[in-house]
Amino acid sequence: MNSHPMLPRSRRCFPSKPRRLVLAVAFVSSLTPTALAANWPGWRGPNGDGTTKTARNLPETWGSTQNIKWKQEMPAWSGSSPVVWGDRIFLNTPTKEEAQPPPAVVASSANTRKRAGPRGLSMQGPGGQDILLLCLSRSTGKELWRKPYDRGNEIKMKQNMSSPTPVTDGKLVWVTSGNGIVACFDFNGNEKWKFDIPKNYGKIGVQFGYGSSPVLVGDKLIFQMLQGMYTDDPSYLFALRTTDGKPLWRVERPTDAVHESPDSYSTPAILEIGGKKQIVIGGGDYITGHDPETGQELWRGGGMNPEKSRNYRVIASPVASNGMIFVPTRVTPFIAFRAGGKGDITTSHFAWKWTDKGAPDVPTPVSDGKLLYMADDQGAFTCVDAKTGKLIYGPEQTGIGRTSASPVLADGKIYLTSENTETAVVEAGPKFRLIAKNTLDGSYTLSTPAFADSEIFLRTGTHLYCISK
Repeated sequence: MNSHPMLPRSRRCFPSKPRRLVLAVAFVSSLTPTALAANWPGWRGPNGDGTTKTARNLPETWGSTQNIKWKQEMPAWSGSSPVVWGDRIFLNTPTKEEAQPPPAVVASSANTRKRAGPRGLSMQGPGGQDILLLCLSRSTGKELWRKPYDRGNEIKMKQNMSSPTPVTDGKLVWVTSGNGIVACFDFNGNEKWKFDIPKNYGKIGVQFGYGSSPVLVGDKLIFQMLQGMYTDDPSYLFALRTTDGKPLWRVERPTDAVHESPDSYSTPAILEIGGKKQIVIGGGDYITGHDPETGQELWRGGGMNPEKSRNYRVIASPVASNGMIFVPTRVTPFIAFRAGGKGDITTSHFAWKWTDKGAPDVPTPVSDGKLLYMADDQGAFTCVDAKTGKLIYGPEQTGIGRTSASPVLADGKIYLTSENTETAVVEAGPKFRLIAKNTLDGSYTLSTPAFADSEIFLRTGTHLYCISK
């Protein structure tokens, strides 16, 4: 994903050819760890937690003509985020809308505008019926290829059938539709395999469409299916082999949640403890940790839905950071556990609980390990001590309005984009300071930006922008 930096030219003399070759090899070797770390390979970046330490010299201000390296029109709107590897950008998207609904039909639908976009615009429909994996050049934004892998698209509350974010390892890229079709492509656009979740595991029973993104752990793609509103089948998680799509394991995830509360649109987090990775799953009134080799449940925490409400579906994803596990619910309670537990950790590893204003419903929080930043659905920031939950500041208003994207912590700043493409840039640290508020095209935006080196890739309802100084 990173562009190769140029060697400094402090002198106008050059080494001999053998020495030049040795220096070149050493230089390329020295780039490898940074190059790998600088990629934005999946949902919320290289760590899956909305943080990156490799993005530097990022712009703080931009506009339609300021600090825009390029922009590329998108076929349709989507909640899916861009992923970046090398000079490739991958996006999940529907095709362009085949035909707009007649005006009378649009006018007669009381909630079309609310569901499809704050201003209607071209988002009054779901987009086209084909679901694509799109590949762009990072350098220019030009389309390199597009590959349809599923068909069937509709609006489900806020999202359409392209919400899951792809994931890549630099050789292959995997993408999932809201209908439960998983497809694998190489970087040249050749389809390697396809897996049909409903065909293999039964109809998806989530009320507003499947929105979870796959997580890559070694040679495994790991998926969660937390459901219950439209099915009596159990919730489960499963793993596919990356190279051929072969199912490796599938385990049920029990819950006593009822009605809509079993449903979760979150994405698994990865926790590393004692040198081993665990999969963290949030939703269905519980937070659970699983062995990625087998799917076995290792621990479970409760308390997410203390009143046992029937509508406690979960959208924001869990976050694992610096020995802590942060668990969003339907706003409150927001609960934190200490990592390292086994069995029932509800009491043994409970750290703190937040029941005041400022907790998120849709945006996933972000942490630097010391401070935890929560953005609520109106773009207001609350900062607490990550270990104790002590209030540092907030809620502090940014003025960007309704927000579904998640905050990203990069280059000492936190970036948060609203549903009408306003992005608040907030200084990271114990004192709230709104650095800037930037506006682009005003279209319906659900996507969380991607960050690579000194560039930001922001997907709006109509375009993908490369923002750079």
